[in-house]
Amino acid sequence: MDQTKIPQATAKRLPLYYRFLKNLSMSGKQRVSSAELSQAVKVDSATIRRDFSYFGALGKKGYGYNVNYLLSFFRKTLNQDEVTKVALIGVGNLGTAFLHYNFTKNNNTKIEMAFDSSPEKVGKEIGGVPIYHMDDFKEKLSEDVTVAILTVPVSAAQTIADKIVDSGIKGILNFTPARLTVPDHIRVHHIDLAVELQALVYFMKHYPMD
Repeated sequence: MDQTKIPQATAKRLPLYYRFLKNLSMSGKQRVSSAELSQAVKVDSATIRRDFSYFGALGKKGYGYNVNYLLSFFRKTLNQDEVTKVALIGVGNLGTAFLHYNFTKNNNTKIEMAFDSSPEKVGKEIGGVPIYHMDDFKEKLSEDVTVAILTVPVSAAQTIADKIVDSGIKGILNFTPARLTVPDHIRVHHIDLAVELQALVYFMKHYPMD
């Protein structure tokens, strides 16, 4: 199936399904219903069934879904058999936390290297990840690093994005409030923690769970 036709909202939910199915498989569970999936990932059953329908017949009515089959299917769909290598740019408080964490629960994603401009940080390692000077970005960046995490001051974000453009990196996870201007072949996902918190508070107030 041409996955470009899958709605983006569905694509964003696939990692949630994959994580839950992985936990189910590790616990020895053989099958799962859409209702069980719904309760675990907080997505309604109809949406789950619709999401899965984009990929063909993944389950049987009255039987549910085979956990190991789904896990294998989504592993391939999400390219979980390949390791995604990441560069972190900006080793401040948030960047340092990323380096210590380094996706320890996901063996398919790994921060390979970090970049900063602070003489106090350059040349050191955090969590086993070497930190290089931002001036050496093009020289030090490995060819197999395809994603950059941006945790720099907002004033530096666009300048650094410009450096990234010609580096071979295909995706940027942007934790700065800046809205970056990049060519169409580079995908940017913005994670603005202040906006997310404001949205959470709004939904708590206007759409209570009770």
